[in-house]
Amino acid sequence: MYDPSMRVLTVLELLQARESVTGAELARRLEVSPRTVQRYVTRLQDLGIPVEGRRGVGGAYCLKPGFRLPPLMFTDEEALSLALGLRALRHLGLHALAPAAEAAGAKLSRTLPAPLRDGVQALETAVQLDASPWVVSTDAALLATLLRAVRESRTVEFRYVAAQGVGTTRQANIYRVLHLDGRWYAVGWCLLRGALRSFRLDRMEELCVLDTRFVAPASFDAAAVVRAAFPEIQTHELSVWLACPPEELRGRVSTWCTEIVPEAGGTRLRAQRDRLESFAAFLLGLGVSFRVDDPPELRAAFATLAQRCAQQVTSAAS
Repeated sequence: MYDPSMRVLTVLELLQARESVTGAELARRLEVSPRTVQRYVTRLQDLGIPVEGRRGVGGAYCLKPGFRLPPLMFTDEEALSLALGLRALRHLGLHALAPAAEAAGAKLSRTLPAPLRDGVQALETAVQLDASPWVVSTDAALLATLLRAVRESRTVEFRYVAAQGVGTTRQANIYRVLHLDGRWYAVGWCLLRGALRSFRLDRMEELCVLDTRFVAPASFDAAAVVRAAFPEIQTHELSVWLACPPEELRGRVSTWCTEIVPEAGGTRLRAQRDRLESFAAFLLGLGVSFRVDDPPELRAAFATLAQRCAQQVTSAAS
């Protein structure tokens, strides 16, 4: 059924897929004798693969804990999913992982047969992912530590700096980690406040994992908790015409809750935003002429910014 080389590779695949496999089962799967299975295992060990276990008719084999080889082959969909996932990392605010993602992509490319490799490499020119300016940079090491605490259901302690700049030491049982609207959140039970709270990871410092353990609630909806924490925020429907083509705005305007279409030699930008003054300042920073059509409150926001600018000019002159 198999040539000897394929049988050796099959043994390796089975060992990677299972915690342990008996010699009798391997013999049945490969349609060989148990002694032949022992020879295949010896061949893997000679190649540097750390196969452990009891030899003999009743023995079982396993790979040394922690040892994994890359899969011997990927389907087209698997290779595409991996390549897209690696490219998307930089758009989640995890810039520190960019070198690791590039190295992983290079390793993936080396493991693929030529047709799949060509398809994955075509992603570099055929696929464009928007680099949104609204994504907040996040410490990848802090995220990794936090995910370990969630996995092990262990309490964490950290210093949290609120929006007003005041820092407090917190202990919390984090149930889920959430990426929403360009930011990472840790959501769980705050022991200081005695209530559910969400914490932005970019405001967390000096994180450490404690020995205390907890039981997380089943089916916890972190997104619902974060959204419910800001019920008072009003969302405005914005409509602005900009005197430049859409391609000049690529990578400069967030695509979150935003529509950008060509109109009258320029661009119609429709968006939903809650902070009008921040959006007004953003429009000024684009360096292009524009016209605000809706809402009237956005025009008022420009008036507020103008007053602040005038105050700064007067202060500098004095």
